[in-house]
Amino acid sequence: MPILLSLPRPARGSAIRVLAQSSHATTNPTTISLRRPFSVSSSRQNSTSSEQQLPPPPPSRWISDLRERLGKCLIFGCNDQQVTRASSVLRALAEEWKELLAGSEGFLTDGRRGLDNRQIAWGEMDSFGHVNNVNYYRYAESARVNWITNFAVHVDPKHRQQWAELMTPKSTGLIMRSLKCDFKFPMIYPDSISVFHKLRCKPEGEPAPSNFMLDCIVLSHQHRRISARLEEDIVVYDYKTARKTSMPDFMVELFHKTWSAQTAEEVRARTRIWELISAVEKLEKETWDREDAVEDMGSAGKGSA
Repeated sequence: MPILLSLPRPARGSAIRVLAQSSHATTNPTTISLRRPFSVSSSRQNSTSSEQQLPPPPPSRWISDLRERLGKCLIFGCNDQQVTRASSVLRALAEEWKELLAGSEGFLTDGRRGLDNRQIAWGEMDSFGHVNNVNYYRYAESARVNWITNFAVHVDPKHRQQWAELMTPKSTGLIMRSLKCDFKFPMIYPDSISVFHKLRCKPEGEPAPSNFMLDCIVLSHQHRRISARLEEDIVVYDYKTARKTSMPDFMVELFHKTWSAQTAEEVRARTRIWELISAVEKLEKETWDREDAVEDMGSAGKGSA
C-alpha cells in the first residue's frame, strides 16, 4: 500500500526541532513549545455529558492536519516502533478516509453508495477551468436514483417492485420539490468523486409524512474533502390521483431502520477518527513535544558558539 506522505528520516537520535516565532518568547527559542492544532483532551473538555455517547465531530481538516503532524514527528526522529505506529495511522488515512469522512456525518457507505469513484470527465469543466456547477446536480441525481435502487436490490428485496416503481410515474412515485447546492471549492480534471445520501430526519407522524429530506455530499478524491453539499426535498406523489400522498408503510419501516443505521455509523466513524487523533497526539508527546526536547542546530550552531 503506497504511503501518502514521504519524508526523509534523519539518523536515529537526531533532534531537528521546528522553531516557531512567538511574540511572547523572551528566552532561547528552543524552549518554545509548539501547540497542536487540535487534541483529544480539548475535544473532551468541550463536550457535555449529553454528548458522551456520540463523540464530538472531528475538525474539518483532520485528514490533512494528521498527515502534517505525523510528518513533523518523522522529521524530528522516530525509533522503529514509532515509525511502525506512524505508518499504521497513515495506512488508515489512505484506506479509510472516505468511509470515516462520510460516516462521521451519518452517511452510510457500506453497500449504500450512490456514486463511488466516478471519474470526472474533461468535458465537465467550463471556460473558467473548473467543473461546471450544473454537473453537481447531475451527480446528486444519479446518486439519488442509485440510493433508492439499492433499497430494492440489497436492503429490502421483499418490496423490490414497490421500490422500483418509486422511480417511475406508474403509481406512487417521488418528485423533487426543491434542490439546493452549497459549493465548497472548485474541482478540476483529473479527479474522482464519491456521492452519498442520508436521511435528514426520521419519518414521524400519523399519517406518515408526504415528503422527506435528504442530505447529499460530493467527495473529491484528489483533495479528500467535501466539494459540495446538497439539500433535497422530495415529495411522495400519487400519479393515479395526481396529488401528493403519505409515505407507504414499507418506506416508513425501512427509513426508520436506515435512521438507526446512520446514527450507529456516526458513532463508529467519529470514535475511529478520535482514536487516530489520539495515536498521533501520543507520537507527538514522545518526539518533538517532550519536555526535554532540544533543537539540534548542527554544525552551524556549533560554529556560532
